[in-house]
Amino acid sequence: MSNRAHNFCAGPAALPASVLQRAQGEMLDWQQRGVSVMEMSHRHQSFMDLVGQAEANLRQLLKIPDNYKVIFMQGGATAQFSLLPMNLLAGKAQADYIDTGIWSTKAIKAMAPYGRANIIGSSKQQNYLSVPQQSDLQIDPDSAYVHYCPNETIGGLAFDFVPETGDVPLVADMSSVILSEPVDVSQFGMIYAGAQKNIGPAGITLLIVRDDLLGKARFDTPGVFNYQQQWQNDSMLNTPPTFSWYLAALVFEWLLEQGGLANIGAINRAKAAALYAAIDSSSLYVNNVNKANRSLMNVTFTLADEALNSLFLQQAEANCLLNLKGHRSVGGMRASIYNAVPMASVEALIGFMQDFEHQHWS
Repeated sequence: MSNRAHNFCAGPAALPASVLQRAQGEMLDWQQRGVSVMEMSHRHQSFMDLVGQAEANLRQLLKIPDNYKVIFMQGGATAQFSLLPMNLLAGKAQADYIDTGIWSTKAIKAMAPYGRANIIGSSKQQNYLSVPQQSDLQIDPDSAYVHYCPNETIGGLAFDFVPETGDVPLVADMSSVILSEPVDVSQFGMIYAGAQKNIGPAGITLLIVRDDLLGKARFDTPGVFNYQQQWQNDSMLNTPPTFSWYLAALVFEWLLEQGGLANIGAINRAKAAALYAAIDSSSLYVNNVNKANRSLMNVTFTLADEALNSLFLQQAEANCLLNLKGHRSVGGMRASIYNAVPMASVEALIGFMQDFEHQHWS
C-alpha cells in the first residue's frame, strides 16, 4: 500500500496494513455469506465462532490465567473510570489512586460520586516527568483497589515497574500499552483498555477481570454496566459493536503471526530507542521525562524555539508524517508509535527531524 502515510496519531491510531487489506477484501462478502460482517447478527454462529477464537487468541497472547474473565464492553476506557467504583467498591468507602497525569486525574475525578479517591502517590509536583516509586506508595489495606495508569499518552510518561499492592487488587488502565509487550496478568486484579491504540478501532473496550472481583456491583448498577452480567451474557447483554470486535479479532491474529508479544515488544523497544536517541543527540528537540519513565508508545518532545512549531508540523505533513502535534493541554510534539507503526515510519520521522534541524537551527 504505497500511498499510505506515516501515521503517528495517539488514537484512533494506526492499524496494520494487512489487517485493513483483509477487512477491505471481506467488506462486502464475509465468509462467502453474501453480507458484510457489519450486517450479520451478533447471535449468528459464525460471529459467535469469531468471538470465541478472538478470546482464545487473546488468552494465548497475554497468557491469561484461567481464573480471569475476558469481557468486551462499550464506552471506552473513560466509561470505566466510573464503572470501576460501581463494580469494585463493594461497600468500601474508598479506593487508592496513583496520579501520574491527565488520564489518572480523570479517573480520580470520576470516583467522586461513589466514594473517596485516596491519592497514595503523585508526580504532579515533578510536572509529571517521573513516577512515584514503590517506597512512596502508602497503600491503605482497607481500600477496595489500587488504580494506576502504566502509560500516560499525553505526557509520554510510563511506569518502569508494576506496583506491589499486597492483598489490595491492582487495577490498570492499559489502553495505550496493552499488547505492546508481555505482561504478567496475574499481578493484576483487573486490566482494562480502550481499543483504539493497539487493539483495533474505537468502539470496544477490553476488560480482563479476576474471578473474585465479579459479583460485587452496587445494587443500582445497570445491567449493561455490570461486569458479572456482561460476562454471563458473553459480552452481549446488548448489541455489541460487531465491526470493532471483528477488527480486533483480525489484529489478534496479526499479532500471533508476528511471533507474539515478545517479538512485538522487541520491535517496539527498538523503535523507541531510535527515536529517543535522535532527540537526545539534537540541540533543537528536547524530552525532559525521566529516562527510566519514557514511554515506548508515546514519544513527546518540544522544539527549543516554539516559533518553529507551525513550520515543523506543516513540513512534516508535506512529507506524509501525520498527527505529530502534541495534546492541546501540553503542546509540543508527540509521536505515537504503537504496534502497527513500522520501523520504516520511525526512520522516516528521524530523517525528517534531522533535515529540519539542519535547515532551521544552528
